[in-house]
Order: sequence, then structure tokens, then C-alpha cells
Amino acid sequence: MSQRSAHLPVVVSDEVATALAEKRPVVALETTIISHGLPFPTNREVADLCEAAVRASDSVPATIGIIDGVIHVGLNSSQIDLMADPLSSVTKASTRDLGAVVARGLHGATTVAGTIAIARHVGIDVMATGGLGGVHRGASESFDESHDLVALSRTSIVVVASGCKSILDVGATLERLDTLGVSIVGYHTDNFPGFYRHSTEFPIDWRSDTAADIARIFAGHRVISGTAVVVANPVPRDRQLDEALHDAALAEGLRRVAAGKVTGKAVTPVLLSAFAEFTSGVSVTVNTDLVVNNSTVAGQIAAELTSR
Repeated sequence: MSQRSAHLPVVVSDEVATALAEKRPVVALETTIISHGLPFPTNREVADLCEAAVRASDSVPATIGIIDGVIHVGLNSSQIDLMADPLSSVTKASTRDLGAVVARGLHGATTVAGTIAIARHVGIDVMATGGLGGVHRGASESFDESHDLVALSRTSIVVVASGCKSILDVGATLERLDTLGVSIVGYHTDNFPGFYRHSTEFPIDWRSDTAADIARIFAGHRVISGTAVVVANPVPRDRQLDEALHDAALAEGLRRVAAGKVTGKAVTPVLLSAFAEFTSGVSVTVNTDLVVNNSTVAGQIAAELTSR
């Protein structure tokens, strides 16, 4: 039987609970990418691919989401089906939304911020995602900035991501992460990844080429800092989105956002949808490749952490 917290409506699956009790490696996976980031039925397929990638790295996947107001750490197949179903009413749940989603008995798909808050609550040290939220373009006027950044500054966890989403202001996002004291380590790269693109023009101070080295970095970092370590893992060069196509799709996405006067957490789904349509699905393939690759690396890092 799954374990339920006495203080919060949190249910940890048998597999995840056993792995944590036995100090075996576990990787948290978000659900916003399933409910709001990818089209159906690709989203459902990607959920399985990410879990399989974690398992192939000898770690246990813990897909996190909220079902009828109950937080689940380790969703089962039917629960993931619900998250992926475009007809389901699933709220995008960042940290600030968790209490309301739980209190009202809603379904919620956790963002990076929401996922790491829950992951650390139950003792998970590693998470995999596609791309981080960050500072939006024009934020000097709109002040539109993802809570992911602040959450990373308050949570001791490893997050493997292909940079921040390229629809954001990458330079401003990196400046905010620096100010917030979040450590960034490039994995097989000296430059910050560009999500759909392998890299940006922004250099990274630290580079690592092995999961074991990342584990050593985090082991030291967590002793003296309460912030996250972001492992910036780029999509392979031969799988990245063509630069000209990327820039044209971005321009179309920004046009749609401006025309619809879209703000806040609704911006990213609109932009990702525009990318998918404009690139005839190529961006969806790239997104799939990078998030599955990140799940593999996260599993390897989790395995190294538990072997220390």
C-alpha cells in the first residue's frame, strides 16, 4: 500500500517509498510538460520514455502530480493518462498554487518549482526537466519572471535541464540565477544550452563531464549552501532545431503572445504551441529528445549520489 503523509495529502508510491527507505536512487519528474508542454498523444509517450530513461540509469522514477487534491509522488499509469488527456481539467501548479489546488480537490500538474518543493519534502535529491522557467522578454516592463528561479534559490536539489526555454530572456535569467546564488554546471559544455538549440553565446563558469563529478560537486555544495545545482545538459547538436527555423518560430510565438495580451504562466504554453505548429512538429521532437536525455543524466547522477 502507498504511504500517505500524516500532515499533508501526499501519497508516495510503494516503489518510491521503498527506494527512499533503502537509500536507493530516485529521480523526480514534473508533470507540466505532460499537461501543458507537449501535444497529445506525444505527451503520454514522453512520460513513459522519461521514466524508462531513469530506470535505464539504475534509478527509480517518481513522476509527481496532484489528483483530486492529493499530491502523488510516483504516479501510476492511469494517473499519468489523466495528466496527458487534453480533456482533463489540470491546473498548472507552481509552489504558490499547491495549497489552493489541494484545498479545492483539483488536478494539478507540477512545474519545476512545484516539483522540487514536493521532491525535497519527501527526500528526493535529483529532478529532471526539459527547460527551466526564467525571466521573460520585456520583463523590465512586465516584471514577468518564473518562480522557478526563486524556488531554485531555496531548495537543495540537483535539477538537470537543457538551459531555460529559449523563448525567454536567457541573459537576464542567468543574471538572476547568479544573484540568487544558484550554481550552474555545464554538462559536456562550456556554454549555457539554448533549449531547442545546443548552446547560446553565454559561457558557464563550471563544466563537468561525468555524473560522478556532478555528485561530488553537489555533495560539497549542499553542505554550505541551501540553493540548487542546475546541471545544464544540452540537446545533442545533431538533434537541435535549425537556427533559422527556431528564430522564425520564436517571432511567430511572440507575435501571438502580444496579439492575445497573454501574461503570466499562460505565456509559455502559448509559445510552445506556436513552435510546434510553425515547425510542423519538429520542435516537439527536439523537446522529446532533450527531456529524455535529461532523464538519463539525472538517473546517472542520482545513482552516483547514493553510492557515495
